[in-house]
Amino acid sequence: MDLFILSVVGIGLLIGYLNVPGEWYAGLSKPWFNPPNWIFAPVWTILYVLIAVVGWRTWYIVQRSDLKALWIAQMVLNFLWSPAFFGAQKPALGLLVILPLLAVITLFIARARMVDPVSALMFLPYAAWVAFASLLNGAIVSLN
Repeated sequence: MDLFILSVVGIGLLIGYLNVPGEWYAGLSKPWFNPPNWIFAPVWTILYVLIAVVGWRTWYIVQRSDLKALWIAQMVLNFLWSPAFFGAQKPALGLLVILPLLAVITLFIARARMVDPVSALMFLPYAAWVAFASLLNGAIVSLN
């Protein structure tokens, strides 16, 4: 399990480090519900730990190929969002990544619910945060 946690959290933090919001992001118009910047790193760190534990459970406990494929798909989309939004400085491109991400997370929860309810429950905070982030991303697109 340690390898899953170290890998997922490490890659997530590296992508965050390589795609710092910076002045470009600071200059964007944001909605009233935009949280302070300091909240994102701790929230994502916690979420990455949950994602990693679910990945480990998917590989070593449940061992279902459909859940493995969904877990990989959400990881790929998750890791693509920061480079799309911050790296390319394209909020609309970020929206094109985050909406399928939310769909895949939701599908994972729906499929895991019957075979691994613990993983399904562990993905609920992730789904809630990505739903909020999708709303925020969409609002930034509409305001800019």
